[in-house]
Amino acid sequence: MKHTLRFRAYLPEGVASEAWYHIDILRQIRNHAVRDYYNSDFNDRPSDYDQHGKLTEWADRWPIFAEPSRHAAQQAISQIHSDLETLQERQNNGYNVGRLKWQGVGEFRSVSYNQTRRWNVDHNTGDDRFVRLRLEKIGWFTIRADRTVPAKEGIDEVILKKETTGEWYVSLVTSVEDTPEKPPLSEIEPEACVGVDLGITSYIHTSENLSVGTLDLSDEYDHYAREQQRLDRKEHSSNNWEKQRQQVARAKRKIKRKVRDYQHKLTTWLVTEYDVVVVEDLDVKPMLETSQNGKNKQDAAWSRFIELLEYKGELHGTHVETVEPRGTTKECSVCGVETAKPIWVREHSCPACGHAEDRDLNAAKNILYRGLKQLGAGRSESTPVQTALPTFTPQRERVDAKRVVETGSPGA
Repeated sequence: MKHTLRFRAYLPEGVASEAWYHIDILRQIRNHAVRDYYNSDFNDRPSDYDQHGKLTEWADRWPIFAEPSRHAAQQAISQIHSDLETLQERQNNGYNVGRLKWQGVGEFRSVSYNQTRRWNVDHNTGDDRFVRLRLEKIGWFTIRADRTVPAKEGIDEVILKKETTGEWYVSLVTSVEDTPEKPPLSEIEPEACVGVDLGITSYIHTSENLSVGTLDLSDEYDHYAREQQRLDRKEHSSNNWEKQRQQVARAKRKIKRKVRDYQHKLTTWLVTEYDVVVVEDLDVKPMLETSQNGKNKQDAAWSRFIELLEYKGELHGTHVETVEPRGTTKECSVCGVETAKPIWVREHSCPACGHAEDRDLNAAKNILYRGLKQLGAGRSESTPVQTALPTFTPQRERVDAKRVVETGSPGA
């Protein structure tokens, strides 16, 4: 499987200027390729290979297109077609999707290479904290080696990106061959399976009645709002405006980093604690559009949480299954009868069998049921539902988000 290592990069002024210049040309090539794609006959749209072949023709017409690495230009075009495939997959799954958008100056911020001869790595810098890297037509620069930097031959792809804060980062994509195998479903014990309900009052609630709180980012948002107000008072595109824009970007980055770090710790804990993790596959966009609590849902970043969970499941040999979330709150986890309840009602009470418990715990159990059914897990002498859950409801344990941030997992 692929594994990405991200490093802070320090580019000399001339190299940084050249890199940003090439990235902007790649943005123009990308925009031209998007326009060429959509202007083609619907039944005869060009492939990435077709558009790679057009690069020579485009460069003859616009000589500036020949200045960046031709391989990097091909990569920019290939990314378009990868994005188109993603849009098509989402459309096939019932989502409303649009078209690829035109990107303005500063919106396209990276350059990538996936052929070994396009880069070089120099570990002999005289300082173990730094490694030098060279990219075709850009030049040599330094990266901070806060972890082991692979040799040239051990890298599958290099991506250089300038963040909105003005800082440069480089991502090295490598292949991990020795990931642990997932245990056979027939050998997994019930206590090694967990269902995860994603929420707002708590970030997650598990089928074992563990409730993990959401991050308190109120101070960070206040700081971000103040920096944004200062930006609004600057003359657009002036030097002071650009400096303040970077301050706004840093304030926003601080929020994103805290959320990402929190998600990494939670997902790592889940895939190392359990052999089967089942989570609801939420369609976040309509929830953001219709909810009055949209900012909190945005902070939750559930889509990225699920992606991290699936990625780490592969890395640690854990079964991660996503299930349809519709009805998990309404269905009774004991008898299956549906009972409608507004969002402010936090207790599930079944009129059919009399079962009562926390609303989120009931949903987490239903999520686990569905996941085990999809996986085909369970033992021959009993159903997955009977096997996966204890005959009693454990006492609810609440874990504050601060504890996760400080210790790295809810169980520490």
